[in-house]
Amino acid sequence: MTNGRVIPTMQHGDLAPEARMTTGQLARLLGVSPTTLRSWDRRYGLGPAVRADGHHRRWSTDDVAMMREMCQLTATGMSPAAAARVAQRHAHRTDPTEVPAGRIPLAAQDDEAEAVARHEQAGSGLPLGRVRRECRGLARAAMRMDAFEVQQRLREAVAAHGPAVAWEEVMAPALRAVGRKWQASGERYVEVEHLLSWHISATLRHRYVESAARDDQRALVLPVVLSCPAGEYHTLPFEVLAAVLADDGLTVLMLGTAVPPDALMSTVQRVAPAGVALWSQTRPTADLRLARRVAAARWGVHGARTNSPVLLCGPGWPSLEDDSLDLKQVKSLRDAVRVLTELHRGAMPMR
Repeated sequence: MTNGRVIPTMQHGDLAPEARMTTGQLARLLGVSPTTLRSWDRRYGLGPAVRADGHHRRWSTDDVAMMREMCQLTATGMSPAAAARVAQRHAHRTDPTEVPAGRIPLAAQDDEAEAVARHEQAGSGLPLGRVRRECRGLARAAMRMDAFEVQQRLREAVAAHGPAVAWEEVMAPALRAVGRKWQASGERYVEVEHLLSWHISATLRHRYVESAARDDQRALVLPVVLSCPAGEYHTLPFEVLAAVLADDGLTVLMLGTAVPPDALMSTVQRVAPAGVALWSQTRPTADLRLARRVAAARWGVHGARTNSPVLLCGPGWPSLEDDSLDLKQVKSLRDAVRVLTELHRGAMPMR
């Protein structure tokens, strides 16, 4: 399997000459451009062992396996030069059983690959600065528009580090770098940002669903509500928060983008949440009147009515001078997790 695609006829050894792949066919198989393959051939000698008529590239199954490993290594953040040396070394092994099968885990590169990668920068064409190696690999795959590698890198980052660290040290730095590239280049690279954002969202939502399905007792406790005010369409930070809270065993009710005020108020009165978190990316969507209205809403049986504390999350909210109406301003993902966890643990079970 390469980049999620199954190659049913691939076996070790050469194909018949008429069955060898062209450069265009290999590029489509691997999810890279033909220009990239030709560049790797010119720069690193990473081409087919045999050329048809002495000129045209024709790729055998062994050649395809070598190029597949090249793509896998560069997707982990290794520079093309380093990856080419490792892929060529593996391609010249005489024992086929020593050639790695399938994808190479981020944490299981061989010693030579690790040594080379430490001495060479794994650039992606993005202004990343000092980031985790996984972030460089993710950025490289995104710039190649390699959706399969992007999803693989994201899944491995979340599995290895959890959603909070994966977001803070792998996903968010790559997104910010793509955003800077986009701003500096006009409308170019917007497709990269859209691709990366979509796959990050898909990964986080999948993690949330998996975590929420593990505990049948969640329905017995009050949920926390995550919502964006009307006009707010940035949900990725709250998708991270939902995944982290679900990992920690909290019951999360995610309302998503641009929720009308009356719909939010109706939700609060119906589900009696332990806390409500509102995300605002920009000042125009930071509706303090709505936040105070939610915080002042009372619910519960007569004589024991109470309310839901409200967390203001995101850079759009102005600084608060007081929190007399149970408004709590948080400055980071970890602060939001801490406060919501405390509220959740202190909430009474639903009856």
